Amino acid sequence: MNSLISFIIVLGILIFVHEFGHFLFAKLFGVRVLTFSLGFGNKLIGKQWGETYYQLSAFPLGGYVKMYGEQAGEEVAEEDRAVSFSHKKVWQRFGIVFAGPLFNLLFAVFLFLLLFVFAGLPRPVDSTLISQVSPGSVAEKIGLAKGDIILAIDGQQTTSWEQVSELIRDCNGKELLLRIDRDGTELKVKARPAMEKVKNIFGEEVGERYLLGITRSDEVEYEQVSFAESVKAAFIQTWNMMYLTVMGIVKIIQQVVPASELGGPIRIAEIAGQQLKAGWMNFFYFMGMLSVNLGVVNLLPVPVLDGGHLVFLTIESIRRKPLSEESMLWAQKVGIALLASLMMFVFYNDIARIVHRWLTAS
Repeated sequence: MNSLISFIIVLGILIFVHEFGHFLFAKLFGVRVLTFSLGFGNKLIGKQWGETYYQLSAFPLGGYVKMYGEQAGEEVAEEDRAVSFSHKKVWQRFGIVFAGPLFNLLFAVFLFLLLFVFAGLPRPVDSTLISQVSPGSVAEKIGLAKGDIILAIDGQQTTSWEQVSELIRDCNGKELLLRIDRDGTELKVKARPAMEKVKNIFGEEVGERYLLGITRSDEVEYEQVSFAESVKAAFIQTWNMMYLTVMGIVKIIQQVVPASELGGPIRIAEIAGQQLKAGWMNFFYFMGMLSVNLGVVNLLPVPVLDGGHLVFLTIESIRRKPLSEESMLWAQKVGIALLASLMMFVFYNDIARIVHRWLTAS
């Protein structure tokens, strides 16, 4: 139940933000908005307000803003051309389409800003505490354990993880003497670092270096900063997540990251529930990350996504005329087929994870 409620909150807010971007810019450029819908399919509830019908629909995985004159070949009365989407300038239509993903990205900035203003900027606690020992590593073989604190290496006192990392990296394979604090008891152990491959966050090998097989503590402390610094940090955080999202997509296409890592609605619901249970800070951070993902994915040049429409509009601006209705129709069919295949695949991944957990538990 916790996961379902969290899923509804997260998805409902993010879809509303996205569609509100389209809606707001359509109104800004004088386009008549006929329907504002959260969800697809059969209407659950709705109300006419002005020229727009606002509704909540049965299938929650999306939403739409229906604009007058939006469909190719739609008949538009001469007196209504001023409020028709298709009769607006290319740059205005581009702005309306782009506004959805843009609002998702700006909403992420807003969420991160709230976190940084009220909780402070997260800073890693610079300590020499070992948070994890890799199985089969040199560290495990010599008896190092989670919670150990490295006091010195070869007689040189260590007060930061950077020092620890540097001394191990530059040992040239010689044996090191480590002085360890374990629950208040001081120990001395000898270790010979091994040359191992180093991987980035996508699992790619990026070089080799001497390692013991220990991981630093992921503990953070929150530092109160000015509002201006919080704004800057929020934009940087959003930009970094945009970059990681784009690179993640690239790595999946390159088959560096397995496609089995993709998750769908069930996985999102699970994570949302976990984050809400962990606290509102985690929940807001997760929502910000998901908002970035939604914004970036919608900008992909795939027909039926906003990015596909932006490609069509860019081509129209270059050609000085839109693509033919037939070309647009075929592109839409291809886009729908791609999205349907992707949805089936991520649902399969979600179900496979659940089945695997059940089998492992039993």
